[in-house]
Amino acid sequence: MIKIINGKIITPHSILSKGTLLIENGIIKKISEGEIEVADAVVVDAAGCYVSPGFIDIHVHGGGGADFMDGRVESFLCIAETHLKYGTTAMVPTTLTSTKEQLLQTLMVYEQANKLNSSGAQFLGMHLEGPYFAMNQRGAQDPKFIRDPDPKEYDEILEQAHLIARWSAAPELKGALAFGKALRKKNILAAIAHTDAVYEDVLKAVKHGYSLATHLYSGMSGVTRRDAFRFAGVVESALLLDELDVEVIADGIHLPEALLKLIYKVKGQDKIALITDAMRAAGTAVKESILGHEHDGLRVIIEDGVAKLPDRTSFAGSIATANQLVRTMINMAGLPLLDVVQMISATPARIMGIQERKGTLEGGKDADIVIFDADINVRLSMVCGKVLWSDRD
Repeated sequence: MIKIINGKIITPHSILSKGTLLIENGIIKKISEGEIEVADAVVVDAAGCYVSPGFIDIHVHGGGGADFMDGRVESFLCIAETHLKYGTTAMVPTTLTSTKEQLLQTLMVYEQANKLNSSGAQFLGMHLEGPYFAMNQRGAQDPKFIRDPDPKEYDEILEQAHLIARWSAAPELKGALAFGKALRKKNILAAIAHTDAVYEDVLKAVKHGYSLATHLYSGMSGVTRRDAFRFAGVVESALLLDELDVEVIADGIHLPEALLKLIYKVKGQDKIALITDAMRAAGTAVKESILGHEHDGLRVIIEDGVAKLPDRTSFAGSIATANQLVRTMINMAGLPLLDVVQMISATPARIMGIQERKGTLEGGKDADIVIFDADINVRLSMVCGKVLWSDRD
C-alpha cells in the first residue's frame, strides 16, 4: 500500500488541494481531498506539488542519445528511461521510413525490449511512421525509402499486428485507402501524415478508417490552388472534421503561439494529443546528432532548441520532453493546467484505446503518476505503482 500525501491532485474535473491518493497493488484505490487513514502504508510526500496522471507520448523516436531505429534492445530501454525522468510513463515507440526488412527487424527488437522494460516508460505498441508518404511532404524522412502502399509488403508486416499500435500514411497515394481498411481490420490506428491530400481525399480516408492527423501542420498540405480553384488541405480538414483527432508538437518551436491557440480553440482538449516527436538528442546537450539508425541515419544539427537538417531547410524532429510540452501550452498558449494535462494524458489514452486503465487519476486505474512543481519540473515518476524515478534518488 502506497499513500501520496500533501499534493495538489489533478483529477479529470478539478484539482484537489492537499489531497491524498491511495495505491494498492499498482492500482489507484482511493482519492480524497483530505487524509486517508491507512496502517503501514508507504508514504510519499508530494510537498505541495501537483500529482498528475502520467504523461502519454504517442509519437516519439528517441532520446538520451538513442533512437528506436538503432535496432538494439539497449536503445529502446535507454529511451524509455530517459523520457521517464520528464514525466512520460507510457509511450508509443516510432519508426522512420525504411525497408521492409528493417521494419520487421525493429518490431522484433521491440518485442524483446518490451519484455525487459522494467525501469522506464511503458511501451504501448509500435508506431510505424511511413514509408507510405508523399515525396513533396517528406520533411526529414529519407526519400529513398518513400513508396506507395503495397499489400504484398504490408500484409507481411501486419503478420506482426500484435506489436503495432498505429501506422501513419498519406491517404492520397495509390492503394492507401485499402491500406487504411487493412489497418482497422487489425485494430491498428490509421493516421494521416506527410501528405499532399486535399479535403476530398481526407473525407475518403476517414471513411476508410483514418482517424488521426499526425503532427498537425508539420508535413501536410494547407490550402491548395489548382488553376483558379482553391482546395482545403489536410490542415483545414483536420480542424474541420470531428472524426479526426490531432496531435501537436508543442515544443514552442514547431508551432508558434497563434497556431497553438487556434488548434485548441477549434479542436479542444478532448481532440488534441500533445507529442514530443523527439529524436535521439532529447535529454542531451549535444550540438550534432543522427536522425534514424546510428550508423546510416541522417546527420542533423541541434540549434534553437530543435533538430534541423544541416542546410536548415527543414526541422528534423524535436528534442522536447513531455514536461516541456505542458510548460509550453501553459506559458505560451495561456491554457489552463487541467486542460493541458488532459491533452497529454486522458486524450492520448482515449486515442490509443487504453482509457479504461490509463490517462486519469481515478479508482481502479493503473497508478501511473507524475509529481511536478509549479514550473513543471518533474519530481517523481511512477509506473503501475512503482517509483521508477525521483529527484531525491
